[in-house]
Amino acid sequence: MYRTWMRFFSPAPAHHRLGLVCLGVGLQHGALPTVGPRTLDHHVAVVISSGGGWYRGADGRRTTVTAPALLWLTPGVPHHYAPDPDTGWDEGFVDFAGPATTAYRELGYIEPDRPVVPLSDASGPRAVITRIARAARRGNPLLEVETGAAVHELLVALRRARADLAPDGDQVLAALARDACAPMSVADHAARHGMTTAELRGAVRRAAGCSPKDYLLGIRLGRAKELLATTELPVAAVARRVGYDDPAYFSRLFTRRVGLAPVRFRAQQGRAVPGGWSDRVPDPGDPPMIHSPDAP
Repeated sequence: MYRTWMRFFSPAPAHHRLGLVCLGVGLQHGALPTVGPRTLDHHVAVVISSGGGWYRGADGRRTTVTAPALLWLTPGVPHHYAPDPDTGWDEGFVDFAGPATTAYRELGYIEPDRPVVPLSDASGPRAVITRIARAARRGNPLLEVETGAAVHELLVALRRARADLAPDGDQVLAALARDACAPMSVADHAARHGMTTAELRGAVRRAAGCSPKDYLLGIRLGRAKELLATTELPVAAVARRVGYDDPAYFSRLFTRRVGLAPVRFRAQQGRAVPGGWSDRVPDPGDPPMIHSPDAP
């Protein structure tokens, strides 16, 4: 026996231009029927929360699926899968498409070559799928935009839940973030972690979807933006603070990556306040920082 619920949508061309659209969502559990063999023209993320079964791809090899796990069904790739007929499984699926899938593949969030991905915990992705299902209620005027935005969130949740990314990748990224503004090359960072440059490159790409150079650059430029917006430090001093001894090179790099020269960015975003800005990320549970004029 099994139970199943699903809905499918037909977003308009304007919705596709948002980058990602949700084409369908479903929640099912039990000894579900076998799917395929078939080939799709869009992506599907199938999140298996409990139970197990099997998957067979274009090469004909049968892979055992044990929850928690993700099945990536990608366009043009034949696939065939089913839960174990005795135990079944609990699944949630989301069909999606859009031009942003190309970038998500390049960043490693979607992996056509890894159709079966072990997860450390399915609760995060499953919560997003449940929100998509709730947004799919009849008569929701925000349906296409709300569900499309949630697909972006689902891809992030799936990457965070991948079993092969925790915990070593997070530790490497944390250390790189801590030392990002130090005058160190990528080779220096690799040596500090007892890695070759190639090993560090692989670890960062798996964990962050980019090269160590791009990861470090993003952190440096983010810090530079904060200093430009919240202090009156000269651009040369900002450059030194974020690891660049040559202010002219820093300005060229900043302009190319950000789209504005440092002085233009400061003119637009400068928010210097007495006492400076807080470095602590606000907690949603904190009381609002608005006080009565009569309050002490």
